[in-house]
Amino acid sequence: MKLAKRVSTLSPSTTLEITAKAKDLKDAGHDVIGLGAGEPDFNTPAHILEAAKDAMEKGFTKYTPSGGLPALKKEIINKLQHDQRITYLPSEIIVCIGAKHALYTLFQVILDKGDEVIIPTPYWVSYPEQVKLAEGVPVYVEGKEENQFKITVEQLKQSITPKTKALVINSPSNPTGMIYTKEELLELGKVCLENDILIVSDEIYEKLLYDGNKHFSIAELSPELKEQTIIINGVSKSHSMTGWRIGYAAGNQMIISAMTNLASHSTSNPTSISQYATIAAYQGPQDEVEMMRKAFESRLNIIFEKLNKIPGFHCLKPQGAFYLFPKAIDAAKMAGFNDVDSFVKALLEEEKVALVPGSGFGANDYVRLSYATSLDLLEKAVERIANYMAKVAIK
Repeated sequence: MKLAKRVSTLSPSTTLEITAKAKDLKDAGHDVIGLGAGEPDFNTPAHILEAAKDAMEKGFTKYTPSGGLPALKKEIINKLQHDQRITYLPSEIIVCIGAKHALYTLFQVILDKGDEVIIPTPYWVSYPEQVKLAEGVPVYVEGKEENQFKITVEQLKQSITPKTKALVINSPSNPTGMIYTKEELLELGKVCLENDILIVSDEIYEKLLYDGNKHFSIAELSPELKEQTIIINGVSKSHSMTGWRIGYAAGNQMIISAMTNLASHSTSNPTSISQYATIAAYQGPQDEVEMMRKAFESRLNIIFEKLNKIPGFHCLKPQGAFYLFPKAIDAAKMAGFNDVDSFVKALLEEEKVALVPGSGFGANDYVRLSYATSLDLLEKAVERIANYMAKVAIK
């Protein structure tokens, strides 16, 4: 039996693939340090766990509206009003099974065959695959390291064709951790408005900011940009709720309505218990959100310096998220490899350190390290990488 053509071009998730390989080695008894996972290493805050338990005990275990509980939509609206100073109606919000599902559903309802979506590189691994699943065409624009991996207005203009439907902006970025400034967003937004290009603003890492950097949603910069933007966000990274699978989209009522209709035929609704937990996440104290952010920042400041001292590695200091994205092609060549993918495999096999090759993010010369793990493990991992580079230098 043949599979559908739409899945034949899909690439496996690089992050999940490297995590699985590391797990196999761990299961075989090896002391593996995995720096591939994109999730906080803290447990979900206690008051959120209690809210979920309370919801179960009260019998809130049934179907909910496809677009999410009205009470949760209200909390999302309050959050957007408080943080971004933007006002939305309940009809402009959809709750999804994670931000990834929100993105998938969005591309399904806005793209026809051949429609183009501009995706800056380096990109999160699922953007191009989701566009292809909707029969769209990913158009890659290189965010150069000298511009903090961000694209320019000139690059955007040169990439627009009559088939351009949307632009993806991920700020803070996975994998680079870089942030678009208010001025940069205004310039990109102006081009999108002039060409009627929908802006998909993935803001899932907005709470993880360092060194005094600030996050701006492009939707908050003008009423026109709000109408042209779909915000994608959720509680996975901010509240350490990756496994609860709750994200949302906010924006144009017609698009949100179409997404809700599609969700009604695909997933019925987000998990009821997770929705009640998310209400508590937004209603309750936010001190643990800040505690986690400070922990990540502390780790970053320590590990960044140590990693940059290793021969063959060069890294810009990220402004947000919880990833380092160093250029490692020189390290790979020093170790006798022509590409970073082979270098990453050797590190995993010989030093039992799992990194994610940049090829999965559209940046072949780089690797991604997650510092969403304990400082002790991070320091051990960097020490192992340094030891490996010292050994290959002797050779």
